[in-house]
Amino acid sequence: MSRSSNQADGDIIRDFLSVAGLLEEPQLAQLYTYLAREDESTVQNVMDDLGLAQGTAYSYVNRLVEAGVVEVTHDGQPQRYAAREIDLTVTTAAGDREYTITPALIDAVGRRETNADIDTYIDRHGVAGLATALTYAVARERGEVTHRLMAADLDISPLAAEMILQALRPVVDEQYEIDESGASLDELDIDDRDATDGA
Repeated sequence: MSRSSNQADGDIIRDFLSVAGLLEEPQLAQLYTYLAREDESTVQNVMDDLGLAQGTAYSYVNRLVEAGVVEVTHDGQPQRYAAREIDLTVTTAAGDREYTITPALIDAVGRRETNADIDTYIDRHGVAGLATALTYAVARERGEVTHRLMAADLDISPLAAEMILQALRPVVDEQYEIDESGASLDELDIDDRDATDGA
């Protein structure tokens, strides 16, 4: 679901609203992340692996299909579903910041209900702030920043910086390939061009 400026405004707005729904509902974000990780899956697999009731699993999968972020890959029985790649760039109203919404950010939001540190960080700094924190988490795993540098850049306490960096470590481990020397094997796909200005 990558979008560029030459595509119809209606398509871009629809994609933005679809992704916004994922960022607002951690359960949907968790399901999207599961489907992205599994390549494709059935509703029964979703029920078993995520512990969802049958009605809830069907409802969530159908919502993601209707939103255009999940597609049916096998129409026979049982139907199989796969996540579509999301790479959507959003610019703030003031035009001073730009964020790229990717599966890694959606994964982080999906962990909100099971990780109190991520939940608290989103409550205080919003999803945009979480995107910035995720950028720092990747940079830290690459050996480029410390929690103290993040705290100074974002005007938060060193303890708050350390807590969110630790909370995001499993997301970084699962979503990025970083070799033992700390160098990223994949291009960083959470883009916060003015991270030092604060969140």
